[in-house]
Amino acid sequence: MADRVFFHIGLPKTGTTYLQTLLWDNRDELRRQGVLLPGESGRQHLWASGVVREDPNLDRRGPEARHAWNLLREEVNAWEGTAVLSHEFFAAASAEQATHATSQLDGAEVHVVVTARDTLSLVTARWQEYVKNGSTVPIDDYPESEDTDPTNEWDWGTLDLGSVLARWGASVPPQRVHVLTLPKPDEPREALWLRFAALVGIDPSSCSGAESAQNESLGVVEVELLRRVNPELGDFMSALDRGNWIRGYLAEGKLVPRGGDRFWPSEQRVAELRTRGLRIAEQVVAAGYDVIGDADDLRPPAVVPERRHPDSVTDAELVPVAAAVIASMMADVRRLTRQNRALLERPPPPPPPPPPPRPSLPRRAWGRLRRLAGRARRLWPGSQRTDG
Repeated sequence: MADRVFFHIGLPKTGTTYLQTLLWDNRDELRRQGVLLPGESGRQHLWASGVVREDPNLDRRGPEARHAWNLLREEVNAWEGTAVLSHEFFAAASAEQATHATSQLDGAEVHVVVTARDTLSLVTARWQEYVKNGSTVPIDDYPESEDTDPTNEWDWGTLDLGSVLARWGASVPPQRVHVLTLPKPDEPREALWLRFAALVGIDPSSCSGAESAQNESLGVVEVELLRRVNPELGDFMSALDRGNWIRGYLAEGKLVPRGGDRFWPSEQRVAELRTRGLRIAEQVVAAGYDVIGDADDLRPPAVVPERRHPDSVTDAELVPVAAAVIASMMADVRRLTRQNRALLERPPPPPPPPPPPRPSLPRRAWGRLRRLAGRARRLWPGSQRTDG
């Protein structure tokens, strides 16, 4: 069995994509260092989180999804050394589900790892990710309820750091619950990777990709445009469609590269999130969890920089952005149409040549061979035996 298992459970929008990309890009090197990243891809860790959380919609992700958790834990239980499981949707699990998951790791020393930031910036960033995934909910109405439903990875169950730590820490000693704060603005982004690597026991100098991918944010005009487009995308309801087309093609491909101004919720909502964030930070410190970084970074700032609210975006601001996006999409359609036309107009390859004819002997030659064979059988009767 594994000696130690590090369960990296989120939170969302706290550098999880960055860390996961580094882990998968260096998977072979990690194995050489005695650190297992089980499974074939990060998708299996996503599916495994659904199994742990008893997500009733898991089967929509394909027939393999239902078996992902068993496959990962069997691989972990057969490993001698350190193992890492990582997906931010694990954070939504109930205390009972988290306890059941950790108990299935055959007695390994389980560590819970949570990357975290202050609640105000977390909720703001998570809302725009919600819009990237097809939502039309205004920023001041997110999260939509106070629920911590394990099957809903978009509510407070993955955003309230105190609640997440209490649920996952129910069966793990506080000293094995690790909270990694995000680097300060003047610190290099690699600081998060260095903190994570030091905790797990990874030599980061042997790993490549310190500039790996991360989720980029939308500007205020761009996010409001996407939020208004989403109601027109009623046919894009599956997780695959939302991920590939709304989030991937439209948001990440067309709107993120434009940049744009950053934004906040309304003043009232900022005050509410700040009060909640201060309470959460105090809970984390009082519980005695292992905070790696500066615990003050979990507290929303006393004074937030001035930023726009998405409701302030005017139709006049939306028109040029929409026009530029439509023009870019038209260029994509033309390019793909030309490529498809070229494939259709390409002449088919010539058929393969027929196989060469089998050599044939004249009838007289076949007769002569048969006569010789018969003569041989008469002269050497033993030649017909096949039993040795």
